[in-house]
Amino acid sequence: MVAIPTLRTERLALRPLAAADLDPLAAMLGDAEVARFIGAGRPRDRTESWDALAWMLGQWELRGYGMFAVESRATGAFLGRVGILHPLDWPEPELAYALARPFWGQGLATEAAAAARAWAFDWFGFERLASFIHPDNAASIRVANRLGAVQEGMIQVGGTNAQLWAHYPPGRGAIA
Repeated sequence: MVAIPTLRTERLALRPLAAADLDPLAAMLGDAEVARFIGAGRPRDRTESWDALAWMLGQWELRGYGMFAVESRATGAFLGRVGILHPLDWPEPELAYALARPFWGQGLATEAAAAARAWAFDWFGFERLASFIHPDNAASIRVANRLGAVQEGMIQVGGTNAQLWAHYPPGRGAIA
């Protein structure tokens, strides 16, 4: 079994997802505003959220990396999820992030994604990571911009058209 690390930032703990996260994850994925840019773009019920939780945890065993729960260090509250997704049919690993709506607009997604990205570059030596972002998802595009990602065109992934935002290790940039 893979040992999933816990990463800490000033305000957040990125920790292993757990069964106890099901209810807050289901509330987040059941919120139409949150869900509209995740996967098929529709809210998920509790059973689908369980399946998503199991899928995210299973990826750790199959790939050695995956999604973390994002938790407030101040309150211990579950805020969302962040990490590296790489389903079998995706062209490359994705830096993915989603927070429950009460935590939007506070810089938390950027803080969490920066920590997960730094860990992935340091630990796995990725040459780059992608973020696949729906063109109408202005908030996610702002996060990608704040992280210094480069928009490199469009891609179809998971049956959805998305912008491909590329993240490169510090000091590397795109390789021509």
